[in-house]
Amino acid sequence: MSTATLEKVSQLDQLKKFTRVVADTGDFESMRAYKPQDATTNPSLILAATQKPEYGYLLDEAISDLKGSPLTGAAKIEATIDHLLVLFGLEILKIVPGRVSTETDARLSFNREGSINKGRQLIGLYEKNGISRERILIKIASTWEGIKAAEELRKESINCNLTLLFSFPQAVACAEAGVRLISPFVGRIYDWYKANTGKDYKGADDPGVQSVARIYNYFKKFGYETEVMGASFRNTGQIIHLAGSDLLTISPNLLEELSKSFEPITRMLSPEAAKASDAQKISLDEKTFRFDFNEDPMAVDKTAEGIRKFSADIVKLEKLIASKM
Repeated sequence: MSTATLEKVSQLDQLKKFTRVVADTGDFESMRAYKPQDATTNPSLILAATQKPEYGYLLDEAISDLKGSPLTGAAKIEATIDHLLVLFGLEILKIVPGRVSTETDARLSFNREGSINKGRQLIGLYEKNGISRERILIKIASTWEGIKAAEELRKESINCNLTLLFSFPQAVACAEAGVRLISPFVGRIYDWYKANTGKDYKGADDPGVQSVARIYNYFKKFGYETEVMGASFRNTGQIIHLAGSDLLTISPNLLEELSKSFEPITRMLSPEAAKASDAQKISLDEKTFRFDFNEDPMAVDKTAEGIRKFSADIVKLEKLIASKM
């Protein structure tokens, strides 16, 4: 393709030629504007969306629909949150042609059985509304318990998106468990290294970019079917350096930047290049996973921080619902 031709094609449209673009938002208008294939949500995004006047009706609907439920107290609030998450997902699926990721309660991150049951509940609510499970990804934190929960759910054709993923051992354990998709966090890795070294990182030197590239190359070299979706970006440079990843989930402000830039994008990741990499195959049991994960202070810090933040936002959502009920 000539440079003259590329100048007329936005970076977002160029990116879509070799990467599945996913909207990282609870905002429907952004999805309509940038036409992503899929969309992801999390408790923080849903909490933020419910504060906006244009989405308040979904919260009211969730509360109203469970008014006649025999459930009381905490159980009723939990059911209302599940219903709210699914109502957002149903609206999103009217806009995107692909899949929506719906997150489980982060307080279940170390509870294998609890995560399995929550995944089944959420899928059940979608199926009651006529949505097939192929269009849903259940988001679970990339703890050992979360990975094992996803492995079990996959046997029931319930696909998961393993989130809060910051390290290579987490990614390998997901691949060996046959998880459908992982979301390695680029921006939060970058944040940690910048804060701890005082250095700014750009392009291929960015530790977050390097982490996703290593995971992608490993998965493709050894034939794992788990999809790699880079997430949590701080700038478009990080996105452009991961062009070619299976998927990239991008916030509305960065989608807008990409849509307004017409600089050429080169594919940076490909199965062919991955197969030629010098990656060595490893295997992880629980003890090895926990030790190797613990050896990475960045991953330990950011996974724990992410679980705390999502858990805190679920509590805020519970209080909001309780006040309205």
